[in-house]
Amino acid sequence: MKLQELIEKCRVVAFRGNEEVEVTGITSDSRTVTQGSLFIAVEGICTDGHAYIGKAIEQEAAVVVYDKPMIEEYFSRVTYVQVEDSTQALALIAAQWFGNPSEELQLVGVTGTNGKTTIATLLYKAFRNLGYPAGLLSTVANFVNDERYATTHTTVDPITLNAYLRMMVDAGCGHAFMEVSSHAIHQKRIHGLRFAGGIFTNLTQDHLDYHKNMLEYRNVKKSFFDNLPSDAFALTNADDKNGGVMLQNCKARKFSYSVTGIADFKARIFEKHFDGTDIEINGRELSVQFVGVFNVYNLLAVYGTGALLGLDQEELLRVLSLLSPVAGRFQTMRSPKAYTAIVDYAHTPDALTNVLNAIHEVLNNKGHIITVVGCGGNRDRTKRPLMAREAVNLSDKVVFTSDNPRFEEPADILQDMLDGLTQEQREGALTITERREAIKTACLLAQPGDVILIAGKGHEDYQEVKGVKHHFDDGEEVQKIFDAQRQA
Repeated sequence: MKLQELIEKCRVVAFRGNEEVEVTGITSDSRTVTQGSLFIAVEGICTDGHAYIGKAIEQEAAVVVYDKPMIEEYFSRVTYVQVEDSTQALALIAAQWFGNPSEELQLVGVTGTNGKTTIATLLYKAFRNLGYPAGLLSTVANFVNDERYATTHTTVDPITLNAYLRMMVDAGCGHAFMEVSSHAIHQKRIHGLRFAGGIFTNLTQDHLDYHKNMLEYRNVKKSFFDNLPSDAFALTNADDKNGGVMLQNCKARKFSYSVTGIADFKARIFEKHFDGTDIEINGRELSVQFVGVFNVYNLLAVYGTGALLGLDQEELLRVLSLLSPVAGRFQTMRSPKAYTAIVDYAHTPDALTNVLNAIHEVLNNKGHIITVVGCGGNRDRTKRPLMAREAVNLSDKVVFTSDNPRFEEPADILQDMLDGLTQEQREGALTITERREAIKTACLLAQPGDVILIAGKGHEDYQEVKGVKHHFDDGEEVQKIFDAQRQA
């Protein structure tokens, strides 16, 4: 593809070279540059691509795109394009390279603190169940129709993102559903994509290791809705105080969903049990295989989005009743000793509160709750004492343990959590650093009718320690214990 076509939407500050040069590939990673490549120098959190311009040229890059006026020596065989913002240019060039695939799809983005994975995945499953070719980009997995691809980030980089969208278009997909993280919005990974709709779930404390404060975190989310086109839809949670904020400068068609108030898509809850919930959506009753009020909100968002995308609402309700929870989201397991274990991804104070409240609603004081929980390393430290307090306040017994310590010491993370407790609360809690032992201990403590919540990792099948991922799956660990119980 010719350079002129690739950069036609970029804000070019200066140009030196041949705009007719033929580009053979695009990359922002100097290690993957090959002869004829276009290399985009982007300043990241840990490294600055501008420091690798020389390496890219050595590897025979044909074009260098950059935004810092720092180049001292120009080579005649290389074309140099200085732009206002390299991160925006990367996204725009990636979209152009892959033929702007988002314009050929009904692309829906889901953003908010909690619920993104569940909503995006259930939308994908609903459309596939109804026979529609569809794609998914999520924390758990990426799908092009029924072909599964591993994932590493909630929202991938612009080149990978557009590559997936192109695969979806080529595979005949008419719809695609993706999680949109605050990091991705802030880092402009979704810049240049055309969205048919956006969903806002809720906003609670998270990612304050990255964002300066909650106001910045909220405004980053809001910018996603500010940039939706007028023919798109914006669907927000009316019961979250930030739902209305998301719509303040939004040009898209505005819709809302609610459990407690008036909204376009409204739900009522009749009965709750560990196998599911009996609910009503817009006057139609159904039973769903999901537990907890937070999941009713997720299903409402799915229903509203499906309706706005033109699905038959009776068919949509039928499919909702058939859908099952996403891996590691309120995953319920029964012990031969008559207690229940629940594995859930809850890793924010609000998510933990939601899951524990959901358990209380079903238990109705007829059993005890034992919570196994930790916090991830190299992430928002301020939520650690909050997580500990929520766990203690809403559980009968708590076992604090290691999550993904990454490059922090597990003992330091656990101390941050314990610092949020009173002396009496600390004395009543157990601290077992080894996660496998913590889960075993909780199972030993459980009596018939009790519930064990194992929170924080959910679908993850690894534990990251000092940069190394070791295989570890909460669900597998529970299953091993239950298998041993059956054989005893």
